[in-house]
Amino acid sequence: MNPAFLEKAVEALKNEKIIAYPTEGVYGLGCDPKSESALIALLTLKGRVPEKGFILIGSHLEQFSSYIAPLTKKEIKEISETEEVTTWLVPKGDSLSFLLCGSYPTVGIRVTTHPIAKALCEAFGRPLVSTSANVSGGSPARTAEEVKAQFQGSLLGYVVEGAVGSLGKPSTLRDLKTREILRP
Repeated sequence: MNPAFLEKAVEALKNEKIIAYPTEGVYGLGCDPKSESALIALLTLKGRVPEKGFILIGSHLEQFSSYIAPLTKKEIKEISETEEVTTWLVPKGDSLSFLLCGSYPTVGIRVTTHPIAKALCEAFGRPLVSTSANVSGGSPARTAEEVKAQFQGSLLGYVVEGAVGSLGKPSTLRDLKTREILRP
């Protein structure tokens, strides 16, 4: 990844803007999870109700520590050793915004394996809010061009160019406590 792109994306995040970036299966839209104004802008951009909440992606499990309730060693091992691209629903931390978690007692987290998304989280120093790059109910974008066409003239602060991974769909969604798969 071009370091200049990384700098521009991180600058946009620090300025409470929304960015688009490639992930394992589709382009994602993201922002700083600590910015209420960015979360509101992301809800507006997607036409999404706040009750649904968002997920977080991070470069490693430790990045989520201030966003989630403590995990057991067994839970940490399960998340760390899962090879399939999985977003885990885990008990949320005490101070998370309703705009991030919606009406749920959990928050979705995924340790990203996509090199660009991982580099963004590393450079930003914390997780990113992540949701598919589409207006709610629409098909997720799979290229930077599709993102730009779909969100032309919008609140989007920066689009990171790059190829999405080979997953071809959003990640598996699984509840850590019940082990139930909510999205195959």
